[in-house]
Formats: sequence, C-alpha cells, structure tokens
Amino acid sequence: MTDTIQGLFRLDGKVALVTGGSRGIGRAIAAAYVEQGAKVYISSRKPGACDETARELGDSCIALPMDISTVDGCRALADALAEHEDRLDILVNNAGAAWSEPFETFPESGWDKVMDLNLKSPFFLTQALHGMLKAAATQETPAKVINITSIDGLRLNPWDTYSYHASKSGLIYLTKRMAARLIEDRIVVSSIAPGPFASDMNRAARDHADAVAKRVPLGRIGTPQDIGATATFLASRAGDYVVGDTVVLDGGMTNAALGAPMEE
Repeated sequence: MTDTIQGLFRLDGKVALVTGGSRGIGRAIAAAYVEQGAKVYISSRKPGACDETARELGDSCIALPMDISTVDGCRALADALAEHEDRLDILVNNAGAAWSEPFETFPESGWDKVMDLNLKSPFFLTQALHGMLKAAATQETPAKVINITSIDGLRLNPWDTYSYHASKSGLIYLTKRMAARLIEDRIVVSSIAPGPFASDMNRAARDHADAVAKRVPLGRIGTPQDIGATATFLASRAGDYVVGDTVVLDGGMTNAALGAPMEE
C-alpha cells in the first residue's frame, strides 16, 4: 500500500511511544497514530490520566505511566517498554513543562524543572531507547524520533518564561545534533514547533481561543487534526527525507511581518 500517496502515511505494524500522551498535543498525536494503524504506548506522570486516555483510544493504545523528569525515570520507561516490545519504530518526545515568573524573582527550581523535562529528558530517553530504535531501523524503513519543540524556541512570547524559551530553542538545535549522529543508525530525528494549541500548558489558547486567533495570521488556533497530521507525516514513509529539521506549525505567527497591523 505504500506505493500510493495514501499508503505513504499509513503506520500499520509500527510501534510508537508518545510521552506526555495523556492529554493535549500528545493525546492528539497518539490518537492519529492509532487511527493510522500503529500500536501506541503513551506515558505521563499521572497513572490515572494515562490509563483513562488509553481506554478512550482503544485496544491499540497502552498506558505506561512514568515520571521522566530524571535520567533514572527515562531509563525506567525504556525498561518498561522493553518488557512488552523488542523494537520501537517511533518515539515522540512530547512531555514538557513551563514556568513564568518575573526576572527579579525567577527561581532555580523553575529553571531546573523546565530544563530537565524539556531538554534533558528527550536526550536521555532517546539514549535509553537507542537499542530498540536501532532494532526497528532499516535502510528502507528508518526509525523515527520526533521532538515537540515550540515557536517559543524561535520567537519571543510576551511572558517571563525564561527557562521555557531556553529549553525549546535548545531542543531545536539538539534535534539537529541528534539527527546528524543517529542517521548513521537509520534513525531519523526531526521536530515540530507548535504555535497556539489548546492545552493545559497553553491556557490562553484553551480558555480564550477567539482572542488568541485574532493574533494568528490564519485566523484560528491549531486543532488536534493539525498536530496529528503533521506528526503522522513525520512518523510515516512520507517523512523519511526530513532529517534534523523543524516543522513550524503555527498558522503563520512566526513568519508574520513585524509591525503588520492586527485586528483588535
């Protein structure tokens, strides 16, 4: 079926792991992968939410709750997955955190929490799963690692989110570095930089969608279909030739002309 354009986007027989998969962007990605035929493991630090989402998405979705904010947690998740599978075709590093506080009082705890989960964990989880990714990878069907970054790694937002900006810009460049190394093992690394999507992290888009949409050139916030389709493209045969790059998914916000008038 992969000889057809439609078939290029199928994920039949693939095994995927989506961190932060119980809600928001991670849930949308997991749902898209299940729809395209993959067996999807989702992880989050809250077992109840993880189990509930897995039930909602059906038999092809399995909960593996884990706190991956530490290297030990990353290794524990890799060990848990290895109890069920001997290979991993797709890893989506989506789990993340944010912290906003004025410059004068921004705490070390807000720096470390965000940098550890957003930047350190994607590296060490990928490292822990390297063997399983290599087991799935071939010249014809490379394994995939997709890092969920942010347009806040490319442009400033109006809030005091110092560690979030640093972590996401760092992850965009780390994607390039990891891609340059892991392509040797036929593991393709890329990233998606979402703009405004409704989520617990982006409460402005969640709670004030119409107001946020006025600042988006396309005139709306992102939908689960937007992120699900893009993540499917990168995970599937269709995205095999995208190596080390970041797909910006923001309705035009990053590339909007500076100083252009916006509707109030």
